Amino acid sequence: MGRRIAVLGAGANGASVGADLTMAGEDVVLIEQWPEHVEAMRAHGVRINTPGDSTVVPVRTLHLCEVATLRHRFDVVLMLMKAYDSTWAAHLLEPYLAEDGLLVGVQNGMSVDTIARAVGGHRTLGCVIEITSMMFEPGVVERHSPYDRSWFAVGSLDPSTHGREDEVASLLRHVGRVEIVDDIRAAKWMKIVSNATTLVTSAILDLPLLEAARIPQMRELMLRSGREALDATVSLGNPVLPIFGLSKDDVVDHERVPETLLDALLQGFVLPESKTTILQDWMKGRRSEVDDINGLVARTHRELGGRAPANGAVVEVAHRIERGSVVPGPDNLVLLLELEAR
Repeated sequence: MGRRIAVLGAGANGASVGADLTMAGEDVVLIEQWPEHVEAMRAHGVRINTPGDSTVVPVRTLHLCEVATLRHRFDVVLMLMKAYDSTWAAHLLEPYLAEDGLLVGVQNGMSVDTIARAVGGHRTLGCVIEITSMMFEPGVVERHSPYDRSWFAVGSLDPSTHGREDEVASLLRHVGRVEIVDDIRAAKWMKIVSNATTLVTSAILDLPLLEAARIPQMRELMLRSGREALDATVSLGNPVLPIFGLSKDDVVDHERVPETLLDALLQGFVLPESKTTILQDWMKGRRSEVDDINGLVARTHRELGGRAPANGAVVEVAHRIERGSVVPGPDNLVLLLELEAR
């Protein structure tokens, strides 16, 4: 019998991953909390629209509430939930994870230790993901980064899982390029550097990422936010690692790393219409992962006795948007700059 695999969280990225694994012949089930999306996939399959192509893939799905009906355990669980849902989601699947199974947080944020606390370090691997996709209609994914523009890094957290990285990498190679890294925490922090630069900042302006980055003052604020994130990880003692398929030579000049990551993202992973996951959340009336990205950077600086004014401003405006006192829009650039200067 082959490996049993679950994709926990079948939103835009999760449905893309699940569809690719299904087409590759893997034994995979998609577990999702949006009822209409589950029913649409059951009735019609999931439609994956990529630039110049559209594919409908019949997939196996479960409503979140149906997890309790499972009578078997999974060998691999790929968790593509929001970072703030990591704790309860990992605990939900823990009873259904094989004793020698692996739960992998294919997420933004630093969820790897949260997962390890829930299922044990011996059943945890860390992952960095870079896929650009959007979803607003149940059962339909707009995937802006097809296979050759999708990238993952996989790494062990605990010595007991060293040598098992390829068990997950072999799955993700059906979805995009995969690297196995020695220091997954440092690699995930490098993704924080990229995310702090781009995700919430562009969403605050209610603009696609490429359009926001073309505004000179906005690009500079984005880079200041990224530099603060890089300072945070370096201050924690983490090495500066190449991600997105870059080389070690690309990250030698630490001052330029945030710009290097930004340009790599803009040139290789997004389309002109690509809106970040944060903006998609706000368009759907949902809370964002700002506290797990820019908020993490600001907290880390405070804990180390410093400040992160750019990230602090981003967090404050994002919170105002989520409280309903500010609306996303280009005029928020002025507010961001005012708060940063305080």
